[in-house]
Amino acid sequence: MNLPRIQPINPTRIAAPFDHPDWLFELKHDGYRAVAYIENGKCELVSRKQNVYKRFGQLAGALTSELRVKNAIIDGEIVCLDGQGRSLFLELLRHRSVHPVLYAFDLLWLDGDDLRGLPLIERKRQLKRLTRSSRCSQLLFADHIEARGIDFFRAICERDCEGIIAKPKDSIYSTERPAAWFKVLNPAYTQKQGRKELFESFHERQNIPVG
Repeated sequence: MNLPRIQPINPTRIAAPFDHPDWLFELKHDGYRAVAYIENGKCELVSRKQNVYKRFGQLAGALTSELRVKNAIIDGEIVCLDGQGRSLFLELLRHRSVHPVLYAFDLLWLDGDDLRGLPLIERKRQLKRLTRSSRCSQLLFADHIEARGIDFFRAICERDCEGIIAKPKDSIYSTERPAAWFKVLNPAYTQKQGRKELFESFHERQNIPVG
């Protein structure tokens, strides 16, 4: 079978965090958004703009060889991490790290089953089981907390992380009816300083597709 191509849900930015019992909150990892398509012994890591990331061949190979699946579609973020688990975007941009990882936050397809119509919280349960059963050290599960977005946002700002993502626990994954995903960014995040200019100039020199 040929896996369907997915248009990743793009969170809408909002000004402030909130608390709600029907929502879950994830750390916003600072890297490259990627959807992993695993099928027929191969893996492609594809950007939001449908470009295939050629530079992360080793990561794609690790997902292919170490995930025990016939086929799968995983939504996540390619990142490099420091010793405290924080994203290091400049290391990723300049390709200094030899060990990028895919932080997986959604599972859309598994072994022939389309999971997009399931509630988000169930998709994440299946994703957690998949990552725990895998031997792949380069696939990490993006955990979450429920209800308490304000305290969580305060904590990530204290650690100088980029922000948080808020998602309804019962939301399906649909391109036609996009889920109401929101992002709240840390205004004091130090790795954002001069980011746009550096990002654009580096990709222009290296001829790397943006997005």
